[in-house]
Amino acid sequence: MVYAANLSPVEAGGTNATLGVFSTRLLNLSDQNPGASRDMARALVENSSLGVGAAAETVTPTPGLQGGTEGLSLPLQVFFLIVIIVILLVALLGNAVVCLMVYQRSAMRSAINILLASLAFGDMMLAVLNMPFALVTVATTRWLFGDAFCRVSAMFFWLFVTEGVAILLIISIDRFLIIVQKQDKLSPYRAKVLIAVSWGLSLCFSFPLAVGQPRLQVPSRAPQCVFGHSADPGYQAYVVLMTLVVFFVPFTVMLYTFMGILNTVRHNAIRIHSHPDSICLSQASKLGLMSLQRPFQMNIDMSFKTRAFTTILILFSVFTVCWAPFATYSLVSTFSASFYQRAGFFEVSTWLLWLCYLKSALNPLIYYWRIKKFRDACLDLMPKYFKFLPQLPGHTKRRIRPSAIYAFEAVLCGS
Repeated sequence: MVYAANLSPVEAGGTNATLGVFSTRLLNLSDQNPGASRDMARALVENSSLGVGAAAETVTPTPGLQGGTEGLSLPLQVFFLIVIIVILLVALLGNAVVCLMVYQRSAMRSAINILLASLAFGDMMLAVLNMPFALVTVATTRWLFGDAFCRVSAMFFWLFVTEGVAILLIISIDRFLIIVQKQDKLSPYRAKVLIAVSWGLSLCFSFPLAVGQPRLQVPSRAPQCVFGHSADPGYQAYVVLMTLVVFFVPFTVMLYTFMGILNTVRHNAIRIHSHPDSICLSQASKLGLMSLQRPFQMNIDMSFKTRAFTTILILFSVFTVCWAPFATYSLVSTFSASFYQRAGFFEVSTWLLWLCYLKSALNPLIYYWRIKKFRDACLDLMPKYFKFLPQLPGHTKRRIRPSAIYAFEAVLCGS
């Protein structure tokens, strides 16, 4: 709830008359809400020396984090703390294991795995540099870390989020080029170059927050220093830019690539199932695929192309579910004062922020579930007495380079 006192100059002039009007309205509020009267009294003391000119302004104490009048109920607060701790631990440990596997095992350093390791590193740093402070803010319902760290924390938040989105975008475009365009050009070296470029661009987009451009409100009405309402056109333009960069533009591009991939996979499935069994095995021999048995060679083809795509599609779906509400909420709160100042904003902000953080915890679980190499490497790294993770079925068929598979498909008889 927002408690505002509209002060206006009176005929008696001076601060005393202003204080009289202010105290009268304060007494009227004290019967209804003692907490509000304390907030107003504090604002009264702070503004008592401003004079008639300043008294003409509207004094609006920030609710929630500053006065404690708006926060979370005790059961909801306990629930959030338990969930937040679980998300933090899973995001930290799970993504650390992913980075460690790619770093230690040369067999894991394919282009796609290097990209996934960069995504895992960003999620891990988000768990280290953002989640603990948001956890404390949920527990205390106030930001305790000062204005300077608020700016730095906001920069870290958007830096790691932007980098993660950039990696997903690179992977989806790579899958599109492989499956639709039949181009397999992403080498480990190119993947490292793209990662460096994505980190550089992400820092360029997020660094202005660290120097106060735009200046975030402290304390904010959320567990993390994020965007709030402002009438400044520059502030609003920056919020629009960040939401476009972090969600709406990547979502549109990834949706287009996935629709193209789905259409290609469906078209190829129809061709394969309608093709006669007398396939041109001489062409397969030229491509080194004769070791495949005829009854299931086409199943391997389709499985190889669609399994990696399905994994990326799951990551994209998780990204969309976790980030669409937060991106929309940020835009609306920036442009609508009534929406930003409404009661319960801190609670809703907490739900949406930790839905965003949930993505960082789900990603390593998706790797373990969908990628056999990650699963095997993870089990190998764990001590024997600590291997409680379920043994999931995996594909043991020999992996074939995508370009060979797609070239094989291109030279089918009648193609």
